[in-house]
Amino acid sequence: MPNIEVLKILKEIPLFQCLSDEYLSLVSNGFTIKRVKKGEIIFYQSDESTDLYIVLEGCVKACLIDTEDKELVLNIFKKGDFFGELSLLDGRPRSATVIATDNSVIGVLKREKFLTLLKNNPMIAIILLSAMVERIRMTDEMLGAMAFLDVSRRILKIFLSIADKEGERTRDGLIKIRKITHRELASLTGASREAVTKAMKVLKFRGILQEKNGFFFILPDIDLNRF
Repeated sequence: MPNIEVLKILKEIPLFQCLSDEYLSLVSNGFTIKRVKKGEIIFYQSDESTDLYIVLEGCVKACLIDTEDKELVLNIFKKGDFFGELSLLDGRPRSATVIATDNSVIGVLKREKFLTLLKNNPMIAIILLSAMVERIRMTDEMLGAMAFLDVSRRILKIFLSIADKEGERTRDGLIKIRKITHRELASLTGASREAVTKAMKVLKFRGILQEKNGFFFILPDIDLNRF
C-alpha cells in the first residue's frame, strides 16, 4: 500500500486529525505496512513488542485465549481503528492476543517514533486517552454483562451494540445487522457454544430475533431490564 493511501486513511482517524498535512505526511512515512491473512496472529498476549498498529484494510480481534484454546473477545478493530496502545505507552508485554478475522492490511508505527510524535503534539495524548477510557468503559460493560446477565441477554446486548453502530432499519421496522456465528458469539459472551445455541433459540422463539438471507433482524428499542 503506497504511503499516499496510508496518509488518506490517517486523515480520517481522530487520533491524527489534529496534525497538519505536512506533519501527517511525515508520520505516514514512518509506518511500515504488514499484510496478514485471515486467522493469522498479529501478536500474542505477553509478547514484548511495543509498536502501535492501525487497521488500514480488513478487521482484527483482540482476545484472551485459555489453555484449552477457548477465546474471550475483548474488542474488534476495523478500518481506521488503532490498537496496541497499552504496551506502546508503558513498554510492558501485550495484554491480549490479536488475530486477523479477515485478510487485512496493518500499519505499524514504532514506539520511539510515536513518543516523539506525542512530545511534539500533546493534543494526540488527550485523544489517545479518550479512546482508552472509552475502551475501558466497554470492557467494564462486558464484564458486568457476563456477571449479571444470562446468555440470552448477553447476546442481545451484543446485537444492540452492533445495531447502534451499523444497523439498517427495514421497511417492516426491524433492524438488519450482519450475521455472527455461534462460535463468535461464544467468544464475545464468554459462554459455551451449546449455551449460545439454546439462547438463540429462545430469542427466535420470542420473536426478538429473525435470521434470513445471511443476516440477523432484531426488534428495535428492546429494554434489557425487562427482557
